[in-house]
This record gives sequence, structure tokens and C-alpha cells, in this order.
Amino acid sequence: MSGKKEDPDKIRRKWIIFITIFAFFLSVFMSTFSDLLMRRSTTVVAFIVLIGIVLIGIVFDVIGVAVTVTDEKPFHSMAASKVKGAKSSLMLIRNASRVSNVCNDVVGDICGIISGSSAAFIVTQVEFPPGGILDATLFSVILSGLVASLTIGGKAFGKEIAISNSKEIITAIGKILSFFSRK
Repeated sequence: MSGKKEDPDKIRRKWIIFITIFAFFLSVFMSTFSDLLMRRSTTVVAFIVLIGIVLIGIVFDVIGVAVTVTDEKPFHSMAASKVKGAKSSLMLIRNASRVSNVCNDVVGDICGIISGSSAAFIVTQVEFPPGGILDATLFSVILSGLVASLTIGGKAFGKEIAISNSKEIITAIGKILSFFSRK
């Protein structure tokens, strides 16, 4: 056996380069998609899109946390019993660092950035009556605070759920992944 193992530092460098490029293209795609949705929608729909972006960030944060705290042992017996999604769940757990990086850092950070730009877009679309109580600056500050607090509070709540229910969350994600891997 002359199988030479690849240098761990080289593997990490490849991952960093890959994830950086992946993040760029995912960010461009998500920004373009949200921009197109925002431009073609009413202010109410734009708010719904904004809330959707925040929720996506929270959901992916939950997945990222759950995969880092989940114990691998129960999934071995589930895989041995041919439980649907168990092998996919094991794959997630064995790659927890990378899965967490994609979920928490890539998707979560992109959603944070896009939610901020979406909030700014909404501010530009709202017309404020002259001399009214609410002007664009005050509305912008309030909306930014609301988006930040919903994101931070949602992620704090989600982390509690992820830590308490990690096995169930990873089982569900494993089932979803196994469904798509068969297609």
C-alpha cells in the first residue's frame, strides 16, 4: 500500500479557496434573486421577502449549530437498521466543520448582508409626506434595528432549539438530503 495521504494544510487551503469562490457565486445569485423580487414587488411583498431572507439565515444557523453538537453514535445504529437519511446524517456530522462553515458563515452572513440591502431598498421605495412624524432617516434607523434584532434574537432562539433537538434536526436534514441524492 503506497497510498499517500494528502497534506492536511493543503486540504484546508483547497477548502478555503473553494468556499471563498462558492460564497462569491452564492452571494451574487442570492443578491440578484432578491433584487429582482424586490424591484417587481409592492412594499408589503418586499417586507415579506425581507422577513424570508432573515428566516433563511436563522434556519441555516440552526442547522449549523445542530450539526456541531450532534452525537454520531445514534446514527450508526440507525444506518445499520437502514433508517432513511441516516447515512446522509452521518456524512453531515463527519463534516461538521465544513457544514457549519457553509450554514453559519456562508449562508448566514450572505443573508445578513442581503437583508441589510433589502431593508435599504425598502426605505427608498417608501414615500414619506413632507413634515410627517416619520421621515426616511428615522424609518431607515428603525428598520435596520428591527432587522438586526430579529436576526440576532431569532438566531439566539434557534441556537437553543438546535442544541436541545440536534438529533431530530440532523435526522430531518439527512432525510431531505437522502431524498434529493436519489433523484
